[in-house]
Amino acid sequence: MNGLLAQTSEEQLGLSFRAHVVVFLVALIGAWFLLRMLRKRQMRGKYTLLWMFVGAIVLILAVYPDGLDRTSQWLDIYYAPSTLFIGGIAFLTLVCVYFSWELSRLEERTRVLAEEVAILRGEQEEQAGVDSPP
Repeated sequence: MNGLLAQTSEEQLGLSFRAHVVVFLVALIGAWFLLRMLRKRQMRGKYTLLWMFVGAIVLILAVYPDGLDRTSQWLDIYYAPSTLFIGGIAFLTLVCVYFSWELSRLEERTRVLAEEVAILRGEQEEQAGVDSPP
């Protein structure tokens, strides 16, 4: 078991050159798709930046796969893909918390706007009732 843990990154199984090219192409297609959505105003800039950042990390991992191994060793995680899953789960948890905050904020704004519309309608109906003869 200790011999397995002591292997160098050259001895470990990794992605083939073809797999690196596929990951690189997927990251580029994803970036193109995000920029297209931004240009058509289907996605706001701050969310596009967030996903472009994720794409950049994927691209860096495709170009420098040893980075994941080194990060795993630095964190004392023996199985490098676990580091990727932990990072992904942490990222998605933060995204869920952020979207929950945004949703709560938008619900509050919607409630305030609905109250303002109700007040304006009430005033409009009241004024229409005063202006019309009985």
